[in-house]
Amino acid sequence: MSESLKDKTSKGLLWSALERFSVQGIQFLVMLVMARLLTPDDYGLVGMAAIFIAITGSLVDSGFSQALIRKQNRTDVDKSTVFYFNIIVSIVLYGVIFVMAPYVSDFYEMPILTWVIRMICLVCIVNSFGVVQRAEFITKLDFKSLTVSTLLASAVSGCIGIYMALSGYGVWALVVQQVVSAVITNLVLWILSKWRPLVVFSWESFHELFSFGSKLMLSGLLNTTYGQIYPIVIGKLFSADSLGNYNRASHFAQFPSSNLTTIMQRVTYPVLCGIQSEDDRLREIYRKFLKMSAFVVFPLMMLLSALSFPMIDVLIGEKWRFCSELLQIICFSLMWYPIHAINLNLLQVKGRSDLFLKLEIIKKILGISVLVASAPFGLVAMCYAKIGSSIICLVINTYYTGKLINVGFVKQMSDLFPTLLLSGVMFIAVLLLTYLIENQFLTLIVGGGAGLLIYLAGSTIFKFQELQDVKALIRKK
Repeated sequence: MSESLKDKTSKGLLWSALERFSVQGIQFLVMLVMARLLTPDDYGLVGMAAIFIAITGSLVDSGFSQALIRKQNRTDVDKSTVFYFNIIVSIVLYGVIFVMAPYVSDFYEMPILTWVIRMICLVCIVNSFGVVQRAEFITKLDFKSLTVSTLLASAVSGCIGIYMALSGYGVWALVVQQVVSAVITNLVLWILSKWRPLVVFSWESFHELFSFGSKLMLSGLLNTTYGQIYPIVIGKLFSADSLGNYNRASHFAQFPSSNLTTIMQRVTYPVLCGIQSEDDRLREIYRKFLKMSAFVVFPLMMLLSALSFPMIDVLIGEKWRFCSELLQIICFSLMWYPIHAINLNLLQVKGRSDLFLKLEIIKKILGISVLVASAPFGLVAMCYAKIGSSIICLVINTYYTGKLINVGFVKQMSDLFPTLLLSGVMFIAVLLLTYLIENQFLTLIVGGGAGLLIYLAGSTIFKFQELQDVKALIRKK
């Protein structure tokens, strides 16, 4: 990487990391407090309603934000076109959801769900006002502004949510928390952004951006819908309590996996787009991103899995015990998430949103087949089946990466194997400690410390280059 590209990347990574972990740290602390005040049923209800937020979010964006980031000569007309399109689509979709809400309540046999859905889905309209501003900040690698907006929103909405939970509002504490967070986030983005929409809508811009973004929209919609199939099935076949435990387990597992992936993805995408025509350079930087992602995510996910039981007991109490069992399994499927994401990033960088969509269709057919086969055996079996599904999907994802820049599955696994092996050794050692120590709090402290010590010592002894890269990044900034 050139020095300027290194500087931009390291600065972007650090501010992106600060934004994600400061915000998620606050949200995590708020969740711990609220999980003790509320019940798995409350979280299950919000989980059922969140399905609609996720799906409409994919439709509202329509892949336009990625199209704007990728386009090198974007104009104010392009941005204004995206801005107005997003708002119109969000209003139409909210109208559809408003009408559908009673039927969804009947499906789950929960009357309260009607207004939970109608209230929480206001987030979709609010978020549509900030899509362009967010894309602008990401394009410039200006994660400092994103940090300010989301940090303030998380703090204020978290305080409101806790107050309502203490006051006995139950599920409505979670609903209001999410709506307030969206309002504050987008309001601050508008205040910090210098861009303002023109009174113009260009069909030429729309068609140009939509030709690329529409395939990403369909891919995102497919991926989001598939991701919400599990909550739908769990809520219908089992109970709101089971869904609440599953959602909390997923939330804990996503804290390191999804956040670190988002940090890397938001920075790597605009950086790789800038060198999209330089295959040798692209290949080198791409492999470095992959190895660094795995070096950080793999040990964290395995450590989280090994300590799932003492962690859940200490943080949110024994009433979430089933969450511990699910978390221990889910970590092994989500640990591959950053590798999936960076592989798919490459297809977008190369402008192959058609291949992106094709892969998503193939993987979702496979995933649904796995879900149908495992559901009759219970929720635990479904979580185990997702591990196998994740590995198979990784093989599929890497097929076109191998075609485009000659970094296929075998080459990627050989790059990642040392990290995977060392993480596995650490997992076994920490898991054994959890059986030897009876006190849960002590287990959490000793196990966490021992796990990090084993991993860092192993990385030093075997001279992992990724450890040197991380140290250099910390020293530099």
